[in-house]
Amino acid sequence: MAEHGGADALRSYGWVLGGPRRPLADWIPEPHRLFLAGCRDYHETPTHLFVHAGYIPELPLAEQPGLALRWRTTEPAAAAPHHSGKVAVVGHTPQRSGEVLDLGFLVCIDTNCARGGWLTALDVDAGRVWQADRAGRLRARST
Repeated sequence: MAEHGGADALRSYGWVLGGPRRPLADWIPEPHRLFLAGCRDYHETPTHLFVHAGYIPELPLAEQPGLALRWRTTEPAAAAPHHSGKVAVVGHTPQRSGEVLDLGFLVCIDTNCARGGWLTALDVDAGRVWQADRAGRLRARST
C-alpha cells in the first residue's frame, strides 16, 4: 500500500501510523468510499478508450488486469494499438517535455504535473488541449 501512495492518502484523512487501532476503511468518510466503489477501471466511447495508465493491446478492456490499467507505463517505441482500433488516451508516463505524446493510436496526457510540469486536459472530439502549471500559467492549442 505505501509504495502506491496509500499511506499518504490515509494520512490526508487523519490516519497516523501507530495511532488508534481501527480498520483502515474507517478512516475514509462514507461518501468517499461510495464514490470510489462506483468508479470504473476504464471508460470507452465509440472512438476512444480512456485508462489511467496503460493497456495490453490484445486484450478487451473488460479483461485487462488492474495492474496494467493502473500502473503500466508507455514506451513509445514499443507501444502498439489496442486491438479494438480505438485511440487510447492514457497517462502514468510523464512527458518531461510538457508536451502531449501523440502516436496517432495512443495519446498520453501525463505532462509531468506531479513533478512541476503541466496539468493537461484533452477534448478528443475537438482536438484541443488545455494546460495549466503551478505558477498559474495557461496554454491551449489544437492537437
